[in-house]
Amino acid sequence: MTAGQINDCTQAIALLGERKVEYVLADKGYDSDAIIEHVAMMGAVAIIPPKRNRKQQRRYDKTLYKQRNRIERCFSRLKHFRRFATRYEKNKINFHALVALACTWLHLQLYVDTA
Repeated sequence: MTAGQINDCTQAIALLGERKVEYVLADKGYDSDAIIEHVAMMGAVAIIPPKRNRKQQRRYDKTLYKQRNRIERCFSRLKHFRRFATRYEKNKINFHALVALACTWLHLQLYVDTA
């Protein structure tokens, strides 16, 4: 967790760490040489569209990039929980507990008919 004014791409390399993954999907905001090199060193393929102002445009798998929409929809559903969207929980452990609770609630809705 970072402060609200911190850019997410500054934390990307630390977040990725040394995980073993095949692909890393991200939006144009994460298109930096350092992040692309780190993903390559991990042995993964970076599915990150290049920024428009890049001198050399990289190629990326547009079909696979469209799958990122599923993740965005998940965050959209999580933001329906007011405590999550407005970050009422200032303590890190409480916020993580809230995220786990919200994800559990969303998952249970797949199996329980509330109508």
